[in-house]
Amino acid sequence: MRAVQNPRRVVVTGIGAVTPVGVGRQEFWQGLLDGRCGTGPVCSFDTSPYAADQGAEIQNFEGARFVRRLDLETLGRTSQLAIAAVRLALEDAGVDPLGLDPDRCGVAMGTTSGEPREMERFDDRFMDDQLDRVGPRFMSRYPCHVIAGHVAREFDFAGPNLMLPAACAAGNYAVSGAFDLLRSGRADLMVAGGADCFSRITYAGFARLGAIAPERCQPFDRNRKGMIPGEGAAALILEPLERALERNATVFAEVLGYGLSCDAHHMTAAHPRGDGAARAMERALRESGFTPEQVSYVSAHGTGTPTNDRLEGYAVARVFGEAARRIPMSSVKSMLGHTMGAASAIEAAVCCLTVHDGHVPPTIHFEEADPDCDFDCVPNQAREVPVELAMNNAYAFGGANASVLFGQCRP
Repeated sequence: MRAVQNPRRVVVTGIGAVTPVGVGRQEFWQGLLDGRCGTGPVCSFDTSPYAADQGAEIQNFEGARFVRRLDLETLGRTSQLAIAAVRLALEDAGVDPLGLDPDRCGVAMGTTSGEPREMERFDDRFMDDQLDRVGPRFMSRYPCHVIAGHVAREFDFAGPNLMLPAACAAGNYAVSGAFDLLRSGRADLMVAGGADCFSRITYAGFARLGAIAPERCQPFDRNRKGMIPGEGAAALILEPLERALERNATVFAEVLGYGLSCDAHHMTAAHPRGDGAARAMERALRESGFTPEQVSYVSAHGTGTPTNDRLEGYAVARVFGEAARRIPMSSVKSMLGHTMGAASAIEAAVCCLTVHDGHVPPTIHFEEADPDCDFDCVPNQAREVPVELAMNNAYAFGGANASVLFGQCRP
């Protein structure tokens, strides 16, 4: 996007999270600081055809608690998770959607798989020769674009509406797009986040890749064996600083800049030297005017797969140099599993909370250091650390990379 003269400053004033370790900002954050593990044997379907049985599911989620305007029968699980996160974020920000100008309020949501359970339902009926039972509601539930549309309809947001299926980097892409719309004056409030539900399709894909850990996710550990698929949603309320000050809102963090890149290398394998990941971090720092040494905390992509963690280590070493060894850099996927398109949205919330709260969450299940991941991964215990500048990193299939910087809001 072209440069904007006198761009507005953009801040985060509300956080909503629906995750395997907690629902709502406070429960979610306390769960992470306590090192709570949200992974375990999969409950929602039979995993006997696969070599693994671990997942990170949200237990006892009830969409009816959060969906108040739309018909639940028209919504897939991912849309319900997204609406729940947005409602929690609006409540956290003290914002009543009915009191806003709907034309100036927009939505930017990310996802990996959209509504895969709807495709599973379609496939089951196809295999049973029952396609006549699919019905017209399938098209209101299945395509990924409906997620942002459902959020807009639930809250009557008539401004910009972005649906970003950028895989595991989708949440960061959503925050970046919302940030640009706000600082350019095209919107006055944006909901930015990501959502994905747990599904057989996703699980089968990662199982076929041999990427699922047999017992637990151990990012950056020498003996790590893989990731654990999960589900969740997170949403941030972004608005101009002057508007937040006018209504005396709590400001969790300021969005300071972002960097996007593509490996242009392979659809599932990251660049062997971590070039794309490094470029995203470098661009985020350059755009926002900071140096690597000024970063206080890095929320790592940290999936727990042997290759991805090693390549992230290479990229971090290239960008941060000697500073990489002293900057805390943890992976909450050790607790949450990999929540797909929700992951970097959830981790954006983590960055905002580290800035606001002065604590950084741990990487749990850490036992033995790996020389290819030569940095401080905050092993097993949360740490009290003053965080002035936090970087959120996300790297996705297709080589999509996104780094976003959040910092303390200074005059």
